[in-house]
Amino acid sequence: MDLRRGPARLLVADDNKVNRLLLTRTLELQGHDVAAASNGRIALEMLRAGRFDLVLLDMEMPEMNGFEVLERMHADLALRDVPVIVTSSLEGLGPIVRCIELGAEDYLTKPVNPGLLKARIGSSLEKKRLRDQLNEMVRRFATPEVAADLQQSGFALAGRHVHASVLFCDIRQFTSIVEQQPPEATIELLNTWYTLMFDAISGHGGVVNQMIGDGLMALFGAPLPLDDHAGAAVQAAIEMVEMVEMLGEDSAATGMPRFRIGIGIATGDVVAGYTGTDKRATYTCVGDTVNLAARLEAHTKVAARAILVDAVTRGALGDAVAVEPVGDVTFRGKAQATAVYAVAAGKGRGMSSTGATA
Repeated sequence: MDLRRGPARLLVADDNKVNRLLLTRTLELQGHDVAAASNGRIALEMLRAGRFDLVLLDMEMPEMNGFEVLERMHADLALRDVPVIVTSSLEGLGPIVRCIELGAEDYLTKPVNPGLLKARIGSSLEKKRLRDQLNEMVRRFATPEVAADLQQSGFALAGRHVHASVLFCDIRQFTSIVEQQPPEATIELLNTWYTLMFDAISGHGGVVNQMIGDGLMALFGAPLPLDDHAGAAVQAAIEMVEMVEMLGEDSAATGMPRFRIGIGIATGDVVAGYTGTDKRATYTCVGDTVNLAARLEAHTKVAARAILVDAVTRGALGDAVAVEPVGDVTFRGKAQATAVYAVAAGKGRGMSSTGATA
């Protein structure tokens, strides 16, 4: 909906009944859907309970004045972007400056000129429409966790040390699959696969931060903290394998080729944050833990196992998940051998039921 040209949902907060009724009538004649509150406390409750596109806010009200409402809205991520136009009889520069500092879009002195009010509302709603479009783009091209981190912390090309679990996943024999079908079918296959994998990963609190052709990388424990991130990553991996198995059962009917996946998970310290430039950046993480997770995923081809984890991840699981030692493996770039474990996955959770083959 174009908030500048179409009706919007407005909230009028004013303790003076006459002012409240007259302002409500004026806004309704302009085509808006208007609700009213007799004080700041009620206004804040209504804002938290429903969706409003703009607030017309008086300053001098009982129980909670306009300044307090602005402070509460500014501190609430869900209300911070709702535009507020102050309508007040307070004179002097001080109240105006304070309202603008607290996030108000505008300050109109009573009695408010209807033409000026209409113009200011239209301008504020247009700004909100553009902000909503920007937020929607962020939500579309970033995960909810990254979007929340951007809202809370803002954007900066920097990283921070976190203890997290990293998951790499790859479709096995993808080149052969591509050669057997037209490009359109391959794109459809990838879209279906990504839909299932994203659901499993996000359902366990993970964040997909890279999509690399027929593979992906996911992070558990950043940008937002996650209790038992190692266990969450393993549970997500198990669900991913089971989803691929269920997808394969339907592949004959849909004409989609059956395929298998390999997953590697490592847990440890990483540096997570935004990398790139001020014009183009992505949220990712780097460190030895990331490299190890990638090596484990690649080793699923050799070990003929669907899910491989390192010793740190294995130690965090306890007895909740069936795990089998694969042995010590010396990976490229690492001086010492790494203890590798296979996680039961697939039907009956048998170790090789969805064994990844080269």
